Amino acid sequence: MRNITADPVRSVQSARCVAQRARRILLTLASFSLVAAASTSSSIIAGPSPGNDRPAILLFVGRGTSPGDVAALKQILNRNHLDFAAADSNQFNDLTESQFAAYRLLIIPGGNFEEIGKGLSATTTANIRKAVRGGLNYLGICAGAFFAGNSPYNGLNLTEGVRFPFYALENRNIRKAAVAIQVAGSATFDHYWEDGPELTGWGHPIAKYPDGTPAIAQGTVGRGWVVLSGVHPEAPDSWRKGLTFSTPAQIDNAYAATLIGAALNRRPLAHY
Repeated sequence: MRNITADPVRSVQSARCVAQRARRILLTLASFSLVAAASTSSSIIAGPSPGNDRPAILLFVGRGTSPGDVAALKQILNRNHLDFAAADSNQFNDLTESQFAAYRLLIIPGGNFEEIGKGLSATTTANIRKAVRGGLNYLGICAGAFFAGNSPYNGLNLTEGVRFPFYALENRNIRKAAVAIQVAGSATFDHYWEDGPELTGWGHPIAKYPDGTPAIAQGTVGRGWVVLSGVHPEAPDSWRKGLTFSTPAQIDNAYAATLIGAALNRRPLAHY
């Protein structure tokens, strides 16, 4: 997500908020991936498909989302044989609370959280909020995490008033970096960070930035399970140009599948 500014209330102008180290580590992380659904789908929808044909996951691809991050998430979903539907802002604005609630997981990718909020009506964000409280699970990555907070730009406020700031690198005019993320109960992995939030004040941290602030957090919102990430474990190799990583992209991508599986199946991960 390329939402660059040290002040999350300011206009944010960009989009992507955006050698195995050990085969053992890769296999361990990959083992957390989702159980495959019947088929993969990336069709645009205006509402839930009827009956058993409805996919479990709804991926937002509307205004403010990074096309690159949408593509990266689709690749992770397809690679793990996960059935999903995708919908844009207009289609989201046509959905009712019960139609959102018919899915098991809503994913909001990286991008521009201000534009994401502006593209949705207040009724739509209220419907999403009520659906999550009623049991819809939510995964927000970078802009999707900002949007889940108390953003002044028509945010979801799943956090009971907590508004997330940018991670401290933003204050040093660093817009993207390979950041060492310490995962609770596991090792430290370099993840792609681009203008992402730090998640102090909400939920349980499951991974930390080098300064100890939460990089990834999980928690309940009503009957829904919410996972928020300030980094991009789904980032492909092509995003890494000019940066130095000690962790291969495939290992980080396996962890992205872990987060999707945890959110979809309401499975708490080890936390601090």
